[in-house]
Amino acid sequence: MITLFVGGPGFGLPEVSPYVTKTEVQLKMAGLPYRKERARPYEGPKGQLPFIDDDGARIGDSTFIRAHIEKKYGADLDEWLTPRQRAEAWAIERMVENHFTPAWVHGRWLIPENFDKGPAHFFSEAPAEMQDKLRSEARERVGAALLAQGPARHKPEEIAWLGEKTLSALSTLLGDNPYIMGGKPCAEDATVFAALAGVLTPFFDMELQRKAASYPNLVAYTARMMKQHYPEHPWKAA
Repeated sequence: MITLFVGGPGFGLPEVSPYVTKTEVQLKMAGLPYRKERARPYEGPKGQLPFIDDDGARIGDSTFIRAHIEKKYGADLDEWLTPRQRAEAWAIERMVENHFTPAWVHGRWLIPENFDKGPAHFFSEAPAEMQDKLRSEARERVGAALLAQGPARHKPEEIAWLGEKTLSALSTLLGDNPYIMGGKPCAEDATVFAALAGVLTPFFDMELQRKAASYPNLVAYTARMMKQHYPEHPWKAA
């Protein structure tokens, strides 16, 4: 059986990491049995979560995990899409993961009030004398990554403006459809759902969250996906 290594629930979400949520939903879509086990990012083969253990093979990074399960188990999660739609779905995934998610991760980690109530608690199990140092180092690493990616170079209102460009695009692409590519789910729904849940959770306070909540079809889509894949989770959007 596949073991999925995760960070665990928190922040009003079934998993604190959107990439863990993405992988878990894709495992569910593929109909593959799995179990979950808590882990720290440094334990994974790429120093991040999620990662899986599949009969001794450890695979890191959500995109490569998907590639592994599709190749090994023949589970083409986009099988109903045309070649053009596959290309569009890949473009949507890259827009969400490379552009949109860093915008709201910035709000979690670099807005002090959000960091203190959220990511700061990742280090609460460490020895008391080490916690402040670990928090500071982690925040510096995330800040450096966000600077390289772009969001940390901008003013908060500019980050929100850029993020809303993606929200508007997703809202237009979704329209009245139940899923992002039309009437059936595909792998990219796991990506889009995980990212939207991450920004819509009311746990954090950020302008991008309020902008996301102003798109009724995205809010409804996120609630549908949550009910479908995490029916036990008491979801409440911002």
